[in-house]
Order: sequence, then structure tokens, then C-alpha cells
Amino acid sequence: MIREEIVHINGIPKKLVVFLHGYFDDADAIDNRLCDFAKHLPDCAIHIPQAPFICEVDEHFRQWYSMYRFDPEYKRKTAPDMDKFVSYYNKMSLGLAETFNYLHPYLEQTLSEYSLGYEDLFLCGFSQGAMSAIYTALMLPQKIGGLVSLSGIIAGYEYLQKNAQSCPDTLLLHGTDDKLLRSESLAFTANKLRKIGCKVTSHNIKGGGHQVSPQSVSYVVKFIHNQIK
Repeated sequence: MIREEIVHINGIPKKLVVFLHGYFDDADAIDNRLCDFAKHLPDCAIHIPQAPFICEVDEHFRQWYSMYRFDPEYKRKTAPDMDKFVSYYNKMSLGLAETFNYLHPYLEQTLSEYSLGYEDLFLCGFSQGAMSAIYTALMLPQKIGGLVSLSGIIAGYEYLQKNAQSCPDTLLLHGTDDKLLRSESLAFTANKLRKIGCKVTSHNIKGGGHQVSPQSVSYVVKFIHNQIK
């Protein structure tokens, strides 16, 4: 279960923004990269939960689910084409389902603490956190205020296309020079989400790598402001 988190509150919370860190990452690291994120979101509570599992490649970091379980030799990095690349992520439904089982009660409890509803929730994530955010947002029983993916991909999409419970408005961001998760993932994810019924906005971060950059954070703030309006 999720027992650790970083929280920033700006004003009286009328919206809840939850940001999920990546694999081989943690809440402190992503909080440092978000910098003044909370200052630009008045009357919002910003929660950065810590994944409950020790990272399998470095005990000093965390993970939402095991990547080795589905790709023990890290073959996805050298996949010869996009179809083969995607096939590794399509295997991850079980890991994402387990992630959903501890994120869902965490989200419900946190919304309840502020007397807010699903429509007041913005679920964001980076890398593995983005995959977890996408899966979780689609499987929640009600549509949330907005979904944000930074350097992510829709994983387990065959399962999601058949079983998605909602279709949130979504922002996708991806660096054109991402060396860890192919930049083509943005177009692939946008296409699959639109087929499910989501309204999707996407931006390529020119020259951007696999990171949370100031430019991407500004896009997230703008998206949340627009959704609130």
C-alpha cells in the first residue's frame, strides 16, 4: 500500500493533482524536477505518492511494478521496429492491474480527505508513472478532470481497449530525443486513446530527452488551467 507521499497545498484545495514518479525514481526526485509547479496551481493540492516497492535495479529507488518480470533482458530498448517495441509493453497488463489495486484506494481516500470528486482529479505521471496513470485513469469508474503522460506509452492497450471504464481528456508530452522510450510512443498512444474515446492533446518537446523539463511542466500547468476553466 501507499504510505509515503510529498504534499504541497496552495490555497483551499478545490482540485487534486496526483503526480506519479517513474521507474528507478522516487517522490523526492520528481518533486525536485517539478520545482515551482504548485505555485502555478492556486487552490490545488499536489500529491506525489511514493511507489510502495523497492526498485529491482537499485534499492535506493522505487518502482510501481517490476519491468524485469515482463522483459528480463531489456530487449524493448533494441527492438527492431515499433510493433516489436510495443509488444513488450502490451505484456504488462498484470503489473498495471496490480498497480491499480493500490492506486485506486489511495486516490479515493485522498479525494475524500478534501471532499472532492473524480471530476476534480488530475492524474499525471512520468515514464512508468505515466503508464500507471494512463491505465488507472482509464479503469476508474468515473471520468477524471484530466490525465497527463510525460515520456510514457499506453501499456496493456489490448486489455484497455476492451475493458476501459472511462475516457478522460488527456495531455501527452514526449521528447523527440528520448533514448529510453521511443518518441513514436506519443503518436501510438494518442491513436489508441482516441479509439477508446479520449479527447487527446499532444506535444513533441523538440530536442527533449527522457525527462521532466521546465517546458513540459509549463504544458501541464496550462492543460490543468484549461480543464478547470
